Amino acid sequence: MQDASIDPFVEHRRLLFGTAYQMLGTVTDAEDVLQDAWIKWHEVDRDSVTHPKAYLVRTVTNLALNRLTSARATRETYVGPWLPEPLLTTPSDAGEETEMADTVSTAMLVVLETLSPVERAVFVLREVFGYSHAEIAGFLDKPEATVRQISHRAKNHVHSRRPRFDTDLSTRSEITEKFLAAAQGGDVNALMELLAPDVTLWNDGGGKVTAARRPLHGPDHVARWLLGVLAKPVSAEVRLESAYVNGELSLLAVIGDYRIGAFTYDIRNGYIENIRFQVNPDKVAGLQSRSPIESVPASAPESVID
Repeated sequence: MQDASIDPFVEHRRLLFGTAYQMLGTVTDAEDVLQDAWIKWHEVDRDSVTHPKAYLVRTVTNLALNRLTSARATRETYVGPWLPEPLLTTPSDAGEETEMADTVSTAMLVVLETLSPVERAVFVLREVFGYSHAEIAGFLDKPEATVRQISHRAKNHVHSRRPRFDTDLSTRSEITEKFLAAAQGGDVNALMELLAPDVTLWNDGGGKVTAARRPLHGPDHVARWLLGVLAKPVSAEVRLESAYVNGELSLLAVIGDYRIGAFTYDIRNGYIENIRFQVNPDKVAGLQSRSPIESVPASAPESVID
């Protein structure tokens, strides 16, 4: 058997996971794609593979494309707002790989959802991983000129839809601490002071747990709804704690040792402008492990965000 330490699949697993996750927006689907790619990799005649890394990226890209195309129909009938699956990261992920952290932020993944599957694949491969148009053309079996057009269109689309937000860590840390204190203390006025006048909250329960099925707008509405959820008797065991999610300092909802949800948010001019609250129990696997390589629990305790 080949030594796993030098197996190209293991060597490039982080890259392969990143490609699949950014194309699909879900940890579980990305892991499924990697499992399928692993099987294909171990079935192929290695002597016929001149460039293992390129072969693996191509395999993962096309598997993710197929899965994303079929997933679009399912997401059209999704109950309530659809949000990406959050991924627990580390301070080093954000500090040492700032550009990468930006591309996996929840805000970016939400924008990527508005691209077609092929546009998303081209954007991720070109703008995130830096592959040339010629290389991407080979991955997708498309003419290079076509890939250039798709790349240009996707890049303009993303840049027009994703405004820039504050990325200063000290500012984000200060606001996160205040957000945590206000939420835990049930202080509606303190919480409202942190929210931008046009703040919006999206809550993804997926029909699995009770959640707001439409976006909530305005500081008063958002603050009172959040504190109302946390004040429910079924939320008595829930505690909030800060953590890095998708490369950004955020808040987790935790029961015991199990993370049942995540608050991710954007900050502009010192105020929280967007809040995304993921509590779908089927979409929190990525919060249970700090590494996309590690396995995640197959089951979870029943959510109390009800």
